[in-house]
Parts: sequence; structure tokens; C-alpha cells
Amino acid sequence: MIEVRNLTKRFGEHLAVDNLSFTVEKGQIYGFLGPNGAGKSTTMNMMTGYLGATSGQVVINGHDILEEPEEAKACIGFLPEMPPLYTDMTVLEYLKFAAEVKKIPREKRWDAIEESMERTGLLDVAERVIKNLSKGYRQRVGLAQALLGMPPIIILDEPTVGLDPKQIIEIRDLIKGLGREHTVILSSHILTEISAVCDHILIISHGKLVASDTAENLANRAKHTHTLHLVVKGELENIRAVLEEDSELEQVSLDPGEEEGTVNLQLASRHEEDIRERAFYFFARHQCPILGMSQEKVSLEELFLELTGEEEKKDAGSV
Repeated sequence: MIEVRNLTKRFGEHLAVDNLSFTVEKGQIYGFLGPNGAGKSTTMNMMTGYLGATSGQVVINGHDILEEPEEAKACIGFLPEMPPLYTDMTVLEYLKFAAEVKKIPREKRWDAIEESMERTGLLDVAERVIKNLSKGYRQRVGLAQALLGMPPIIILDEPTVGLDPKQIIEIRDLIKGLGREHTVILSSHILTEISAVCDHILIISHGKLVASDTAENLANRAKHTHTLHLVVKGELENIRAVLEEDSELEQVSLDPGEEEGTVNLQLASRHEEDIRERAFYFFARHQCPILGMSQEKVSLEELFLELTGEEEKKDAGSV
């Protein structure tokens, strides 16, 4: 549905998007994830034709966004971070105006407006003035504008920013519903939002794409997929010495335990596997009883910090 090829954007000396390439397949919800200032909004604005690229190409459903802008934009419904609403209009007036701007044929216009209002839960507030609506309902109006004409691709830039928890859940459910009939691209810096609704995740950092996969597969790419926390009976130096005999177990940390004669340690596998059974037999063979064991799988948050370099910033700031 979308091909982004070597996309670059400079603002003077600042490189906002750096040679970015990825593809978006039909019928999935894509999460565009990155810290604030990573280049997400700039990329989305170039993908939708709102902003020209310094170099590179965006192809929407076979149409180059620069060479065939009308054909390409007809395939896209876009909700910017700040919805372009005329707040003195009623919901219905605004959507009529948006439908006209989108060149929806007059004979199809009312059906398109009614369908978008129904999908976004706006039928009951159609005659309300937009400035009198809550933030959540204003966001729905912006989303209804993006849905007009039911384009195959829906692009949403930070669609839940500034909403309360109830409104966030409602918008997420709405996005999940859209994913059954449209290809959806959703940008956010909120990890829980991306993991809750998206089939595929694109992680961007400093204008570069650093990862593209499902949440589960991304977690398996982390430096330590599984971390095993152990309390082992024995002396610190003895435990350190025996660990050197197993090249498959990577020592993450090793400290004296709370009880005398015990050691707290964290282990990770070098081959991204569940290492509980290996650790059990290893310490039993060396007559070092395991008194406690728990396993922790890497979270999306930890992976995000690792891939974007935010972990190093966090560690540096705590020194």
C-alpha cells in the first residue's frame, strides 16, 4: 500500500529524517513509535504530501505523492496531531465542507458524511457547534474527516494526545475497528498505546528506522530476551568461578545475598532461550542449591530504550 524510499528531510542544518525506507502492507495496523523529536510527524507529513521531502520518494497505492498528488492523496485519510477544525461550525457543517474539499461527488456526499459520523459515534452531536464539544469528541470529528470517502489508508498522528483515560480507550477501540477494513498507520511515543492496537511496529530514532516487526518478534531481538533471577547457596567467589565453566550462560549481575552464605545473580542466555532448566542442572552439578528462581522476559519498554539509545541517556543522567 505504501512504499517509502530513502526519505530525507532537512530543516537548515537539522536532519529531521535520515534516509528512511520501509513498506506498509494492506490490511494491518502499523505503529510508528519513537521518542519526542524522533521525526515521526515530519515523516507522516511527507507521506501525506503536506510537507515536501529534501530527497527520497513516497509511493501510495502505486502513485508517487509528488508526481501524482491527487491520485495519491485520494487513497489517504489523515488526522494530524492538531486536527484542522473550524470550531465555529457545527459537526455537520464541518464535515460537509471537508467532503467538498475532498471532491467527493455531490450525489455521494451525504452517504459519505453519514457513514463517517456513524463510524465515529457523532450522529447524536451532528448539530452541535464544535467548540462546545469535549476534547474527545473534537478528536472524533477530526477522525470522521479522515474517514470521509472511506479511503483505504488511514494515517493518524498522535490520535490520543490530551485525552482522558476513558476517551483514550474509546479512540483505541475505534482504531481497532478501522483496522478490519483499512490499512492504519498510527504514530505515538506511548508504548502501551502501540502495543494495545498495532499488528506491526516501526521504531524510529533520530530520523532513522531502527526496527520493524511485530511486538513479539521485536522482543526476541533484544539483547537479553530472558533474564533469570536466582538466589543460590554458596560463596560469591565460588559461584563466580563455576559460572566461567558454562559459556552458554551470560552473567548479568552477581552480588552477596540478603542471607549469609547466599548469592543473588542474574543470568541471560546467549541464544535467546528459556534457561531455567539449564541453570537448575548446572548448579545442582556443582552442589550449589538454588533457593529462589524467577524469570523476566524483556518488555517493549526495555526494548524501546535499547533500540533508541534512551537507556544510555537514562544511565548517564543517573551518574
